[in-house]
Amino acid sequence: MLFMLTSFKKQITASMIVATFAFSGSAIAAELEKIHFIIPGGAGGGWDMTARGTGDVLLKSDIIEQASYQNLSGGGGGKAIAHLIETAERQPDTLMVNSTPIVIRSLSGIFPQSFRDLTPVAATIADYGAIVVNKDSKYTSWEQVVADFEKDPRSVKIAGGSARGSMDHLVVAAAFKGEGFDARKVRYIAYDAGGKAMAALLSGETPLLSTGLGEVLEMSKSGQVRILAITAPKRLESAPEIPTLTEYGNETVFANWRGFFAAPGTPQAKIDEYREAFDKMYETDQWAVVRDRNGWIDNYKADKDFYAFLENQELLMGNLMRELGFLK
Repeated sequence: MLFMLTSFKKQITASMIVATFAFSGSAIAAELEKIHFIIPGGAGGGWDMTARGTGDVLLKSDIIEQASYQNLSGGGGGKAIAHLIETAERQPDTLMVNSTPIVIRSLSGIFPQSFRDLTPVAATIADYGAIVVNKDSKYTSWEQVVADFEKDPRSVKIAGGSARGSMDHLVVAAAFKGEGFDARKVRYIAYDAGGKAMAALLSGETPLLSTGLGEVLEMSKSGQVRILAITAPKRLESAPEIPTLTEYGNETVFANWRGFFAAPGTPQAKIDEYREAFDKMYETDQWAVVRDRNGWIDNYKADKDFYAFLENQELLMGNLMRELGFLK
């Protein structure tokens, strides 16, 4: 069982059962000819990394013959969703990557659509949240951030690659709530996609960044940034040097799922082809490399199970957002 978000000394769980697969490096004959990936954010963000990492493995494993990518940012992801719906008849080979924000932003009214207006194909991975600083930052521990926040919440600015009230904001707000503070006092600075938020951190425009671990793990290993804490229940084998919030007595635990959606009206036969392609992808050594490099967790749920998970997620996240003051 993988916990979605825990805060205020109680745990909110969702049925994210992590699938276990045997890995092999054998080539697999291509069956799907091509996949066009729509990415609702800019280059360098979690959606971008997930789509391109997935497409690269599918290509190198001969599971598909062609992969193409389209970054279509805007409207908190709403522009890409609207485009996929409006052009559904012309998108027979298209998958749009998305994640927890499709639920959060729909609940928040940032865009009018929800996952019900698309065809859920599969959840593929989960990514823990990370609280990050520049390599030269005065902060060397989460405790120091907490101390500054206690003195003056306005002095602690946190960047994120999503809109106010959405996932990056929600995670860091829950982290401060887990320390006993008023989550509504968190000074969150929203940027359009993770790349711009990272640029703000590196330039010193903002001292902290709330993002997915997969977006910063390699930069941390190369010394470009420092990760103060992650929202995993315990330290990860792929990042044993990075502490968790739970080590500081903060019970906030969060894992952001990522997965893929097809256009509305996509036939079940096509969904079955995508599912078979993902099944094969998980069996490859190439996937194991990409997954571990980014600190991701296998979190596979195919179409109907994925849809049921999304319904449950909508209920849980709605309750949490009301508890944190993001929804009335």
